Amino acid sequence: MQIRRALWLPLLLASWLVAGQPQAARADDQTLIAKGEYLARAGDCIACHTNPGDALFAGGLAMPTPFGTLYSTNITPDRDTGIGTWNADQFYAALHTGRFPDGGLMYPAMPFGSYTKVTREDSDAIFAYLRSVPAVHQPNRADDLRFPYNNRQLILGWRTLFFSEGQYQPNPAMSAEWNRGAYLVEGLGHCAMCHTPINALGGSSESQAFEGGLIPMQNWYAPSLTSNKEAGLGEWSIPEIVELLRDGVSHRGAVYGPMAEVVFDSLQYLNDADVRAMAIYLKSLAAGSPPAAEISTVPPPESSLLVRFGEDVYDKHCASCHMKDGSGMPPDYPPLAGNPSIQMASAVNPIRMVLNGGFPPGTEGNPEPYGMPPFAQTLSDDEVAAVVTYIRSAWGNRGTPISARQANELRTAPLD
Repeated sequence: MQIRRALWLPLLLASWLVAGQPQAARADDQTLIAKGEYLARAGDCIACHTNPGDALFAGGLAMPTPFGTLYSTNITPDRDTGIGTWNADQFYAALHTGRFPDGGLMYPAMPFGSYTKVTREDSDAIFAYLRSVPAVHQPNRADDLRFPYNNRQLILGWRTLFFSEGQYQPNPAMSAEWNRGAYLVEGLGHCAMCHTPINALGGSSESQAFEGGLIPMQNWYAPSLTSNKEAGLGEWSIPEIVELLRDGVSHRGAVYGPMAEVVFDSLQYLNDADVRAMAIYLKSLAAGSPPAAEISTVPPPESSLLVRFGEDVYDKHCASCHMKDGSGMPPDYPPLAGNPSIQMASAVNPIRMVLNGGFPPGTEGNPEPYGMPPFAQTLSDDEVAAVVTYIRSAWGNRGTPISARQANELRTAPLD
């Protein structure tokens, strides 16, 4: 009996160890997957790889460009149409080098120019998460690009001009918090994709990083983050920037258009420490050089008439929410007086808001956002030009006048 017990105990201990190892592995896997899900949110992968109304990460989203239309790819773990046959090395190479497992070149609509800065550890976590989502059998749709842009080999020239491969290197002169913010903004967040001017070749210069520019095909202007003249955040407090990034609204302003989507899909899910780190880094960018101010083509006499006419339009349609003095009722109704987004070199955004209205994103910090009604059916092109000119120059604002032609161009342009 004692001999049997002596044999039985080691066997029991061995079986417990064998059973315990998978459980520990599963716990580690779940931790890695949870980390990957968080990082995928930080990278806003859902925005491009999920077509509204379709399965998560199954791709197929049409992305119009000046060169034709690209369609996002299926990144679910389906073996035939997704990334089910990829390994972690291949996934990291895709982020880091912008190449498919077979060596094929990715179009730079995939922000590998930013994702190259992502660490291998974070890449592995994102890959583990994507491997955990339901596999969806959905073949990738062929891109519809005009000649010669449908020749992927031309990307080699683009990469030579505009792509620098390399993981983010911390700046030893800055704090750990600043470096974390820089890593998120420059890498996973790929903020420069919109907030840096895009040239005719679809590329951007590092020397102009974050200096603002028109987002191709979307008719929205991504403001400069490097100067107080536009939307530079140097005069904002860290809590104000945090509120804007996390909630979509603050007492200094609100986000609309593409940035509202970024807050809704991505930023609101980040933890307080990471949002604060991003705010610290973004505030530091205000020391950069501002882009050149736009020169108005509206003659001075016409500008004076527009301002007087615009004040009447404003008093009738806008003052009830934004107040007679432009102070607004923040955070629900943003202030217009002193609002840098009203005074930017480009007047695209305020014109669009007057014409089409819009809502900030619904977030945990702002679950029932107040919207701006559209006035496209109410105001003529002359009235839109007048009221936008007025708010860009009243209360000490320094924006340039706009013309009825500019209003008409955006009235007839696609919304996205």
